[in-house]
Amino acid sequence: MTAATSGRVAERSRTTKETSIDVRIDLDGTGSVDVATGLPFFDHMLAQLGRHGGFDLSVRADGDLEVDAHHTVEDVGIALGEVMAEALGDKAGVRRFASIALPLDEALIEVALDLSGRPFLAYGIEFLPDTPGLGSPPFDPQLAEEFWRAFVTAAGITLHVRILAGRNTHHIVEASFKAVARCLRDAVRIEGGSIPSTKGTL
Repeated sequence: MTAATSGRVAERSRTTKETSIDVRIDLDGTGSVDVATGLPFFDHMLAQLGRHGGFDLSVRADGDLEVDAHHTVEDVGIALGEVMAEALGDKAGVRRFASIALPLDEALIEVALDLSGRPFLAYGIEFLPDTPGLGSPPFDPQLAEEFWRAFVTAAGITLHVRILAGRNTHHIVEASFKAVARCLRDAVRIEGGSIPSTKGTL
């Protein structure tokens, strides 16, 4: 089920046998976030996305965490990507491109993105398979890649994320979410009236 209201706002409810998710986004909000997924560290990352993206973001997820966190993380990515695409509409006037190198203590993450309409993820952050999870229940840091893949596929975004420096797992993951958030904030900014493409569509 999908519903859109005036402005660049969209909301969606998505239910499967594995998860039940409700997401709402206002691209022109104030960075207000209300997130509960059952994974405290993931909640913290989604809060970074809304706060540093300047979006009003609400996420409610009830998933089969007793099986694995993967379903919840991936399905939130899908739902969030869908509302992002809907809220952007035809993308008339958006800046479209953005990039940043963002530090968090010893970690330095580089992100570039394009609201291209062509989903693609280049993810250059790797963690060893035995890297401890973050929070309780634990968030496997490798799930960050699955989240971004689901998000860009649903949103139609080209996203490059790579690590330039870093040792602390928490810092690396958090810097990546903050970096994507800042790029989204820049890319969705309205700075004209036409669709920023020689094709006339994105």
